[in-house]
Amino acid sequence: METKTKFLDLIENSEIPVLVDFYADWCGPCQTMGPMISEIASEFEGRIKVVKVNIDKNHAASSEYSIVSIPTLILFHKGNIKWRESGVVPMAYLKKILSQF
Repeated sequence: METKTKFLDLIENSEIPVLVDFYADWCGPCQTMGPMISEIASEFEGRIKVVKVNIDKNHAASSEYSIVSIPTLILFHKGNIKWRESGVVPMAYLKKILSQF
């Protein structure tokens, strides 16, 4: 319950947008996205917070946001979903989207 509270507090109250990567360890496309998500976290540090949520360990979060395929990326700001995409997202496209925030 404490983890859920921290997650909700983060996506609702963060001053900067929060990019949430819903993934699973066994997911091939998620493994493809992993290094890109790490690069995004470094490149956008201070402008966008990056959080990874393992759907196998966080059923409530994946259910709450209707995660039906992974990887799914959701960009939150002040509790609102600003952008959402499932599947492998090309790095150039992801950077273009995130640069708008």
